[in-house]
Amino acid sequence: MTAAETEARLAEHGAESIAKGSKSFALASLLFGKAMQADVHMLYAWCRHCDDVIDGQTLGGDAPDGRLSREDMHNRLELLRAQTKMALNGERTRVPAFDGFSGVAARRRIPEAYPMDLLDGFAHDAEGRTYETLDALMDYCYGVAGVVGVMMAIVMGVSPEDEETLDRACDLGLAFQLTNICRDVVDDAEGGRIYLPLDWLKQAGVPGTPEALRDPANRNAIASVVAKVLREADRYYDSSREGARRLPMRAAAAVLAARNVYREIGRKVERLGPAAWDKRTVISNPRKLWLAASGMAASGAQAAFLRRRPLRPRGDLWTRPSRS
Repeated sequence: MTAAETEARLAEHGAESIAKGSKSFALASLLFGKAMQADVHMLYAWCRHCDDVIDGQTLGGDAPDGRLSREDMHNRLELLRAQTKMALNGERTRVPAFDGFSGVAARRRIPEAYPMDLLDGFAHDAEGRTYETLDALMDYCYGVAGVVGVMMAIVMGVSPEDEETLDRACDLGLAFQLTNICRDVVDDAEGGRIYLPLDWLKQAGVPGTPEALRDPANRNAIASVVAKVLREADRYYDSSREGARRLPMRAAAAVLAARNVYREIGRKVERLGPAAWDKRTVISNPRKLWLAASGMAASGAQAAFLRRRPLRPRGDLWTRPSRS
């Protein structure tokens, strides 16, 4: 098989991963140019593969496998670290997720610290951590999602040294993860995991145990905590919009389309209240298309009028560790 054929097969694997793992992101990625789209897909495929290995899932489509022991998860994490280091060194692993990521990391000059930050984030799950405060939760969200936003921004052309813009990309990843946490409260509890801040649960009268989060009698109280988390997510969604104008126009359109769709998931969870976990919260295809189109329109306005303006301050938002 020629190098071009190998690259095409790896790109196909990335496209299949995002199509099955995230319909919202797959829709938004249609706005990228061909080369950038392939690299975004392959980066997604590596992130998705690592997440699935740690959770014992398939394309994130079910609850984490509660039967996995901490030793099992630790061993899986060490294998992921070894395979990722091989990929970053340009070595073939014969695992499509890593071999595709190897090319992306080299082409886009992704600093090694960022993939390792992601695996460090998964270590939180392997260790069974819980999060006493919102700040502690944000540190976890950075490791499993904020850093993905940073790497995606680099793939989209942001310099690894442009900390200001990368902070805004991180903000979008943080917002996505907070939304995920709120949507998946009960599924995560089925897998023995708690991500909502324990101090907020205590204030709402809910014990910080998986059993309490699964108990339908606590749904109203849990919904009140989720509403607080989603209000925090909104602050990061707002901040992320500022950074999108630093991206190439087509990339900005894709990012704002995904932002609009995912933010709507959180808003629907909040509207549903205690009923949000009766079934998985999804957005209808017509609504997704309308939200994506709104993102595209916003990207055009930003490109025309706002690209050269300084970014507004982030205020008191949680800030990722600097890697410059």
